[in-house]
Amino acid sequence: MSDLSDRQRQLLQAIVELYVKSGEPVPSEAVEKTYDLGVSPATIRNEMVKLTDLGFLKQPHTSAGRAPTSMGFRLYIGELMKEKELPIVDEVAIRQQVLDQRSQFNRMLQVATKALAKKSGALALAINGHEVFYTGAANILDLPEFYDIDVTRFVLSMFDEFSILERIINRAQGSETVHVIFGEETEFEYLRSTSFAFLDFEFGPEKEGIIGVIGPNRLNFPIVLPYLRYIGQVLGEASKVG
Repeated sequence: MSDLSDRQRQLLQAIVELYVKSGEPVPSEAVEKTYDLGVSPATIRNEMVKLTDLGFLKQPHTSAGRAPTSMGFRLYIGELMKEKELPIVDEVAIRQQVLDQRSQFNRMLQVATKALAKKSGALALAINGHEVFYTGAANILDLPEFYDIDVTRFVLSMFDEFSILERIINRAQGSETVHVIFGEETEFEYLRSTSFAFLDFEFGPEKEGIIGVIGPNRLNFPIVLPYLRYIGQVLGEASKVG
C-alpha cells in the first residue's frame, strides 16, 4: 500500500480516469466538476502539486493541468482501479472461437489476437518463438498519441525487429500474471506515450507464447486487463480440451 492519504488516492484515481478519457492534462477545475471530493479547488490544486512532487503526476505543459506518470498509473492499476466484469456472452464467444482452432496453434493465436484487439480497442499481438502475429493497427491510428507518424512507424517496425520487442518484454518483473510496461520506462524515445500489457501462456508441455496489447499509456486498463487475462487463460486451457 502507498503512503498517500485517502484524499490523495481519490484525487489520483480521478485524474487517471479523466486522463484516460481525454488524453489531455487534467486541470483542477475538471476534477471538481466531475468528482465530489468534498474539498475546494484550491485544496485540489495543492494536492496535485504534492502528487507531482511525489512522482505520481507530471505537468507536461505550462498549464495547470496534470497527467499521470508511469508511477501514478502503477498505483492506480495495483490499488485503485476496479476491473470490469466480462459479459458472459463475450466469454462464451471468445472461448468457442479460440477452442475451435486449437488443432492449429498459429491459427488459434491469430483468432485470439483478433478477439483481443476488438475488445481492447488497441493493437494486439501474439508471439510464438520469433514469429509475431498482430492485428488492430487501425485501432491506434485514431488516437492522438499516434498522430506522430514517427511514433506509429516505430511501433509497427517492432514487428519486423523482434529484438526491440524482446528487450521490452524482458523488462517485465514480478510474479503478476499480466505485465505492464510503460514507454517512459524503456530507452526508446518514440515509445514514451505508449504502454504494453502482456502475459505468458503455455500450450501443453512443448509450446508457449506471449499475447498482449500495445496502445497509449492511457490504456483503458479496467477493461483491457480482464480481457487479456481471460484470453490468456483460454489459450492455456486449449491444449487440455479434448
